[in-house]
Amino acid sequence: MRIAVVSWNGRRVGGLETYLSAIIPALIQAGHEVAFWYEVDEPANRDRVSRESAMSWCVSELGARRALDALRDWRPDLIYSHKLESPELEAEVIEIAPAVFFAHDYYGTCISGLKTFKFPTVRPCSRRFGWQCLLHYFPRRCGGRSPITMVKLYNLQSKRLGSLRRYDAIVTHSDHMLSEYLNHGLSAEDAYSFAYYVPPIDVATSQQTEVAGSNFGSHHPNGSAVVESGFETNTRPQWRVMFSSRMERLKGGHIFLDSLPQVARSLDRPLHVSLVGDGAERKKLEAQASQLQRQHPEIEIEFRGWVSHSQTERFLDDSDLVVVPSLWPEPFGLVGPEAGQHGVPVAAFAVGGIPDWLKDGVNGHLAPGNPPTAAGLAGAIVECLKDPAHHARLRSGAMIMSERFSLKNHLSALEKVFEEVLRRRGEPSEARAASL
Repeated sequence: MRIAVVSWNGRRVGGLETYLSAIIPALIQAGHEVAFWYEVDEPANRDRVSRESAMSWCVSELGARRALDALRDWRPDLIYSHKLESPELEAEVIEIAPAVFFAHDYYGTCISGLKTFKFPTVRPCSRRFGWQCLLHYFPRRCGGRSPITMVKLYNLQSKRLGSLRRYDAIVTHSDHMLSEYLNHGLSAEDAYSFAYYVPPIDVATSQQTEVAGSNFGSHHPNGSAVVESGFETNTRPQWRVMFSSRMERLKGGHIFLDSLPQVARSLDRPLHVSLVGDGAERKKLEAQASQLQRQHPEIEIEFRGWVSHSQTERFLDDSDLVVVPSLWPEPFGLVGPEAGQHGVPVAAFAVGGIPDWLKDGVNGHLAPGNPPTAAGLAGAIVECLKDPAHHARLRSGAMIMSERFSLKNHLSALEKVFEEVLRRRGEPSEARAASL
């Protein structure tokens, strides 16, 4: 099968490009001919998307017309599309061949792309995208304060939603996202959700620069341990809890810190908390943490900054729990399954796609997410840690859950969608036709 993978960037700038760096070589190794067509190639200091022997074209280098002509001349059997910035280009691309779109986020279903009301309280938005969203944008603090930007983004997302209805199939990585697109009128026969690919954290590529973190505490030595359900039960002097995310308001770092006094009281055991990441909220979080520690000496908090994936792996190996306090409905949330690869359970709000991989009482515990509160999050954290034997079982469950998200499982499900799309369109590839 000749497959043209289409996306907005040829550089690794986020999770989408990390995914493409795995799926393009995997498709080639599975015997498909693959080409990569993308809009921009920036910034130059980021690694390129891995593409092995795939043909590639960049729109910003060739110009739109030459790039489209090159893609047509290559004669793909199928387009596998991932977020284009230009609706006009997208409209032309999906006319070239049968097309499948991977919905990584709220593409075409939200003005701001966040699906979150920020006022009067932060809570997920379940509205169907339409002109009525313009009435909520400012009162609910959905985005910024510029009416010009609001209208521009509304028009962009309207065009994207129109394009989505022209794809032969939509695939996504969580039942939550599948429901989102079905709610927006896409046919259930043309929409699919199946296990995502979560790269092993020790081989994932990171573009983040390691920086020295602020240290508000010191490590305690490990205590003794006994084995329960294949994992050691934690008898160390303290529980080690980790937060790993961009430090932005909707990632919920402030709610996490607010929850810690209740956690410490309930567990009657010291806490060592590591916050990995950086962002606009970091200084506020550091000030909040400093005040918290003055009032609660049993809580130690350190800020690690951005670190490499290899260091993240070491932090996970030394952690008892990962907390994902996201207030917005994460479409998926890679950090949880990544933690599971190291047998680390998770406490998180039940928002977005998180319940797809976090099963309450199996690999962690969920807190109510509508609205998300510090008290609710504290309850989920305590449930994970209050019984060392239960915690050991959660660790085993986390490892088992993570095994669902292999490249083999994902590729198998994806190829079935491709075959079904081509069967419906009656346009088998030359290789398939030759085998009939």
